Amino acid sequence: MNTAKRIYNVLFISVFATMLGLGIVSPLLPIYAENLGATGIWLGIIFSAFALSRSVFMPVIGRISDRRGRKWIILIGMFAYAVLSLAYIIVDSVYSLTAVRFAHGLASAMVVPIAMAYVADLSEKGKEGSHMGNFSISMFLGMGMGPLLGGFLNDAFGLDSVFYVMAALSAFATLLVGISLPEAKRGTFTVQEGNTVPMREILMLPIMRGVMVFSFISALGRGGMMVFIPVFGPLIAISPTEVGVVLSANTFLMALLQVPMGRVTDTGNKVALIVTGSAITALAIAAIPFSGSFLPLLVITSLVGIGGAIQQPAIMALTVDAGRTIGMGTSMGAYNTVFGIGMIIAPLMGGVFMDYIGIDAVFYVGGAISLLGTGIFAVMMRRSARAAGREDIPGSG
Repeated sequence: MNTAKRIYNVLFISVFATMLGLGIVSPLLPIYAENLGATGIWLGIIFSAFALSRSVFMPVIGRISDRRGRKWIILIGMFAYAVLSLAYIIVDSVYSLTAVRFAHGLASAMVVPIAMAYVADLSEKGKEGSHMGNFSISMFLGMGMGPLLGGFLNDAFGLDSVFYVMAALSAFATLLVGISLPEAKRGTFTVQEGNTVPMREILMLPIMRGVMVFSFISALGRGGMMVFIPVFGPLIAISPTEVGVVLSANTFLMALLQVPMGRVTDTGNKVALIVTGSAITALAIAAIPFSGSFLPLLVITSLVGIGGAIQQPAIMALTVDAGRTIGMGTSMGAYNTVFGIGMIIAPLMGGVFMDYIGIDAVFYVGGAISLLGTGIFAVMMRRSARAAGREDIPGSG
């Protein structure tokens, strides 16, 4: 097995194990928080703390990884995942739960974006969509299997068992990275020591500007779905186990469709794929309050997964292309940062709507924002393509 293949396999398995650990707790955390006395707004604060920490630290960590290497950052982040998984067991208030989520966000900033940057370093020109799409399977499979496993563990062994398994999975990933992952070669880093790329230069790239605007508005529209579906489920007589199935189904679909959609991305119109996938997702989110029972909700959230699968490889391919100019860690950090900012605002906004208008409004507004963002992105990319003679926007024609 050549070195590049070994790196890819180690990162794939490690990110899968880490995301499986996160996915285990995702459908149970809103209920856990409510048991600690969390209102809708506090639910938003707890989930936003994770995204806030990621957004604050990812740009810095991404740039450090471009200059100093990737392995040691991933290793520290995965070790922190394992320790923090056990910290959930001892929290006794919404304040301590928020603090743990904030620290968990910092650990997350050191793992997934840096692993994506490492894989992007290995991507061949013209095959960014398939390469990043294939790797994204590790994240979506982990997040997809997690809710199913979490529901089973909770029902069979109690809530604490969920956190113990999350810690064990993170510890396994830490060992795997420590033993088997080589450090990236110095020559693969696009940005060398002392050549930090300022934010204004990142925004000067039409590709990156479009990616960042789209990612922010997309997260703002979709960010409340995973938080508030576990709260919405019981209102239409859906059990926690069924909620886990609903959350897993759309993520599984995203995972299964990554390979074919990655291939389509490499030969197709990336901007059109992003717009199409985002529009499907937006309409499906707005339709969630009309579900009424388990099966319709499962179908609607599956459409969210299909829309995400159509857009994800294309948006990542554009980010990789920009990374060849500004550094992979920098481009991945910028993408994840603006996505994280949207994820900070979305749960807070959703919590306000839930407390003062009703939970249905969370999904109506989320869908409307996503649809608006889709239109803004399409206009931006069309104007950029015209201004640059279509040379700076790969896949725009």
